[in-house]
Amino acid sequence: MSTTFPDGFLWGGGTAANQLEGAYDAGGKGPSIQDVMPRGIAAPPTDEPTPDNLKLVGIDHYHRYAEDIALFAEMGFTVYRFSIAWSRIFPNGDEETPNEEGLAFYDRLLDELEKHGIEPLVTISHYETPLHLAKTYNGWVDRRMIGFYERYARTLFERFGSRVKYWLTFNEINSVLHAPLMSGGIWTPKEQLSEADLYQAIHHELVASASATKIAKEINPAIQVGCMILAMPIYPLTPDPADVLKVMQADHGNLAFSDVHVRGAYPGYFLRTLRDKGIELDITDADRETLTNTVDFVSFSYYMSICEAASGGEVGQGNIMGGIKNPKLPASEWGWQIDPVGLRIVLNQFWDRWGKPLFIVENGLGAKDELVEVDGVPTVEDDYRIAYLNDHLVQVREAIADGVELMGYTWWGPIDVVSASTAQMSKRYGFVYVDRNDDGSGTLARYRKKSFGWYRELIASNGATLS
Repeated sequence: MSTTFPDGFLWGGGTAANQLEGAYDAGGKGPSIQDVMPRGIAAPPTDEPTPDNLKLVGIDHYHRYAEDIALFAEMGFTVYRFSIAWSRIFPNGDEETPNEEGLAFYDRLLDELEKHGIEPLVTISHYETPLHLAKTYNGWVDRRMIGFYERYARTLFERFGSRVKYWLTFNEINSVLHAPLMSGGIWTPKEQLSEADLYQAIHHELVASASATKIAKEINPAIQVGCMILAMPIYPLTPDPADVLKVMQADHGNLAFSDVHVRGAYPGYFLRTLRDKGIELDITDADRETLTNTVDFVSFSYYMSICEAASGGEVGQGNIMGGIKNPKLPASEWGWQIDPVGLRIVLNQFWDRWGKPLFIVENGLGAKDELVEVDGVPTVEDDYRIAYLNDHLVQVREAIADGVELMGYTWWGPIDVVSASTAQMSKRYGFVYVDRNDDGSGTLARYRKKSFGWYRELIASNGATLS
């Protein structure tokens, strides 16, 4: 089959500041929640940054960004998704004026992207709430967070709005239901957090996101703002109508976030959820007006699908969103079930539901790579990653043929970074191998994997080399 990827389709990769930049205390940067999460979401945070937290160094992208962007350009990237570290711009998060050193760093990064003709796609907040905001205000539980975020977003739009066309407000905003500290900067331990506080925090984030969209358009109407959610198709474990109903209810939990972003108001099923839980949110008339500032496109991550059943079942491994294991699917080394067809399903579901352009901004395979020498050159023979990428992009091609409007595709972790969920280096996603280990040892040298050349050829052909 010939390619159906449209002309101008954006090909590239995506990263997050807290997973690759390092330099956690350089250039005036303040601490973020990630600096006290040395085990990812698998353990409670520490009181202060500890030397065993791999994210404090990351892969030293802060000092090596030019080298890394040159590698992305060599692969032919036309887009690069990255996030800005909030505490690099506002070290505590609640200051009146920004940190110029932090802004200047991202100016330099954008200079490199422009030099190589790579379009930036910027995430404003990607799991790195300033630690001061988490500890002092309990993160997004506090309404004052809206104002702090608005100031931060306005600062970014005023500084970079003429250089960056595509923006995302929050990373995987729906994950706050399952990872309140990482996603919402909420310092209260999850097991002690009331549902009322959690849903109020969600409301504050949604208002802040819509407000950022409004601010962006005021500063530069050409800016395109998208929301970003964790996408995960859910299948009934059996044909029992009770299982199908369970799927619908679980789906609503994910889709509500984009329903608000796209439609500008809370859907009826979400309001029923609140009623059934006896929760009455503090929603002002000004909030309702702000929410009408809807997004230009919907972006999402896709790694797996899950099952649900009214009677329960075997819980899948490694997935922060829960769900039941699908007996029909294989899994990665970390228990994430591999489902290429699910990507086509979710693309069609989102397009049919919202009719907004879509953007796949995360998709990838974490694996334990082995560095070997081929003709004297260090590399990784990662045919498993190539197969994963090929199979998923074949389904993306099918979705485009189905009529889905898709803006682009950014593979998660085009270069190895510290895992968000486990804080390991050994869970590798990249086309570029970084010599760093879980114990912090390594030279940080970069090596091209076999998948590096495969992706380069794929981009050059605009998807025509898919098998």
